[in-house]
Amino acid sequence: MIFEKILDDNITKARLGKLRTYHGEINTPVFMPVGTQGAIKTVTPEEVKELGAEIILSNTYHLFLRPGHELIEKAGGLHVFMGWDRPILTDSGGYQVFSLARLRKIDEEGVYFNSHIDGTQYFFTPELVMDIQKALGSDIIMPLDICLGYGASYWETKDALKTTISWLKRTIDYKEKIGNSNQILFGIVQGGFYKELRKEAVEKLLEFDLKGIAIGGISVGEPKEAMYEIMGYTLDLLPKDKPRYLMGVGAPEDLIIGVSMGVDMFDCVLPTRLARHGVFYTKEGRKNVKNAKYKEDFTPLEEDCDCYSCKKFTKAYIRHLFLQHETLSYRLLTIHNLRFLFRLMEEIRKSIQEGRFGEFKREFLYKYLISDKENRLEKEDIWNKLLIY
Repeated sequence: MIFEKILDDNITKARLGKLRTYHGEINTPVFMPVGTQGAIKTVTPEEVKELGAEIILSNTYHLFLRPGHELIEKAGGLHVFMGWDRPILTDSGGYQVFSLARLRKIDEEGVYFNSHIDGTQYFFTPELVMDIQKALGSDIIMPLDICLGYGASYWETKDALKTTISWLKRTIDYKEKIGNSNQILFGIVQGGFYKELRKEAVEKLLEFDLKGIAIGGISVGEPKEAMYEIMGYTLDLLPKDKPRYLMGVGAPEDLIIGVSMGVDMFDCVLPTRLARHGVFYTKEGRKNVKNAKYKEDFTPLEEDCDCYSCKKFTKAYIRHLFLQHETLSYRLLTIHNLRFLFRLMEEIRKSIQEGRFGEFKREFLYKYLISDKENRLEKEDIWNKLLIY
């Protein structure tokens, strides 16, 4: 047993758990920062650990293209290569093939695609994706799947689901053949925004002995209401004794709503990407350090934050650095944004433990969405919609 459910919330569907991997235990619900190229942008592995990360995500597609999984295997695996001694989850690369590749063509065997870097053509099969992830040595691995954008037709989505399930069976058979027993394989629920297909996907996945289940095809251009509706529907179909991973979702409000629906694991590039655009998280919503009102603001990014950036520097200083294109500004904003999300997950877990998650959820969302007077009208509309979840 790799997953132990410790406690269910008494009002919502939130739960506490522990996920056991070869490189250590993970307390859930958990947020995983994304190290696409084998690094969390602008920060060191030691800093990521100090900020509170228990597991990170890296990307099969990108590491396959550069520097290549064979080189990483020669280095001793991704943990050694990047200097990270805690768990790593790698995705299958399927999302990147369909979102980044210049050209792609699917057949029953796999997917042909042209690299977004130089146009070179490659062919991903379920078996090759397993070979790549075995070489990387990640703790949790994903099968090759087909991820479609919002608006895909029913029949296109149904056909993609059929192929995804077929590839999953091949993945399981091949994983057993090559014997990478230390790696935990999750299945991925696809099916777009069609409940009938999501139900079919879950039923098919439950025919296999999978250690965990991921929900894919979310955050692909859909409105929030559609995202939450299909999330909630799909999560209600999943078994309670397996970890549930919501792929590619990680905005603060989505973490809160996802946990309340029963999600255990999240990942997202937002905290680091937003930092590179001058955006930082606060309990009163997202702010932009470029704003003129911060020119003479000698207070930290957030008063009660315990991160290095907030303990040492002011908005005025970080704004000055950012406007001068000093890379230190990206580091300081990244440190703060990551710590904000890790603190949020710590507070979520504590509130579930103490039986007050429902109250915490309502208070956090109200303050995060309503307190920002600049965007209040827009956020009040979002708040009203969130009340149903």
